[in-house]
Amino acid sequence: MRRLFGSVRARATLAATLVVALALVAAGAAVLISLYSNLTEQAGTEAERTAREVAADLAGGRTSDQLSLDDDDRPVQVVAEDGTLVAATEDLERISGTGTGAVRPQPRPSAPTTSAPGDDEDDDDDDDDGSTGSATLRPGEIGEEASLTDGSATVDGTTADYRFAAVPVEVPDRGTFTVYAGAPLAAEQNAVDTALTAMLIGFPLLLGVVAGVTWLVTRRALRPVEGIRREMAEITASEDLSRRVPEPDTHDEVARLAGTTNETLAALETSVERQRRFVADASHELRSPIASLRTQLEVAAAHPELLDLDGAVADTVRLQRLAADLLLLARLDAGERPISDARVDLAALAREEAAGRKNVTVRAGSLEVAGSRGQLGRVLANLLDNAQRHARSAVTVVVRREGDRAVLQVADDGDGVPAADRERIFERFVRLDAARSRDEGGAGLGLAIARDVATRHGGTLTVQDAPAGGAQFELRLPLAR
Repeated sequence: MRRLFGSVRARATLAATLVVALALVAAGAAVLISLYSNLTEQAGTEAERTAREVAADLAGGRTSDQLSLDDDDRPVQVVAEDGTLVAATEDLERISGTGTGAVRPQPRPSAPTTSAPGDDEDDDDDDDDGSTGSATLRPGEIGEEASLTDGSATVDGTTADYRFAAVPVEVPDRGTFTVYAGAPLAAEQNAVDTALTAMLIGFPLLLGVVAGVTWLVTRRALRPVEGIRREMAEITASEDLSRRVPEPDTHDEVARLAGTTNETLAALETSVERQRRFVADASHELRSPIASLRTQLEVAAAHPELLDLDGAVADTVRLQRLAADLLLLARLDAGERPISDARVDLAALAREEAAGRKNVTVRAGSLEVAGSRGQLGRVLANLLDNAQRHARSAVTVVVRREGDRAVLQVADDGDGVPAADRERIFERFVRLDAARSRDEGGAGLGLAIARDVATRHGGTLTVQDAPAGGAQFELRLPLAR
């Protein structure tokens, strides 16, 4: 069960079915209430019409004995002002919901019931038999408003529910009477029951259709997602990052998800390939100084007089620098960010790094940038090492401001960098001069480290032709706020 409802398709189907079910219940209840209200109102109108017909006969001068009350479907009572039943449907056996429960007319005094002047207030106070305000009617007048009540009655052995209407009438020389007439509610109740039965049968069928359609539509909509999941599972199992998930032609969220997934796979493939190449190159670069150092130590162990101490120190220093470069690259790849609130004077840093170097000229004004002094110093050291390695006679360092950026330029008067290789030189372990010795050319990590540090400081590092004909490396960093 948990696995079933763990499916997006199952949850979507359940949610859609519940929403439709609630909507159907609310709509069905509203329909039933409206239907019952309308049908009950119609029954009340029929009951009022019957009551007014009898009241009109009374107002026209007919006596109780002359009234035609033999309609079995319309129970009628005529009640005097004192609560005495003076006329009723012939086969009426029981009644409730009207002014009186009597079903047989009762004899009344022959003298008309009249009220002396000034007695109206007392009569009103004592009237608790369902009077409808007859004191305001004139002789022969029928009340404009009828009161409606629900009740039941038994006529000729048949019991049913009725809607009763009470209509007052002032009979000349006889007093006020109230006519109660009922209209059966059986048809209305049958209509409501029929509608309810239809809803109880139709709603589950409709919910079943909604659930089935939602299940099929959701399955169709999620089919590409399942394809993506299956392909990702196979990629994970095979560790083949060159594979890609299928991208549907629907141009919807699923298609965008597939596109983003493929972009992520491509970036991951590039990263893994870069890491593999980095490990292979690092292993290759470390092998040379380690092998050289081992050879010298083994020779020294066998023939101490042949120990090349300077060569061993040089190999050790080179190994130490290479290890430091690899460690810094590992930290940068791990996402290490410089401290953003630290301020570094770029001109002072340039003079500090240029101190002690031959043929290096610095022209710089004080400019502060935000970042790591150690990492930015490493950038300047790498650029100066590279410039001195390729310069013929001079290296120039310029620090200036352009808008909200600090610009540092390191130029030499060497042979420069071919335009086709100006991006390639920033890759790791890349050396353009393959014939150059490793001791002179380094491991090819300095410029890669310099660009990575520049990027993590929000800046850029590019190379172009220098005014003197060599290469000019340009570092741009945002000024400290």
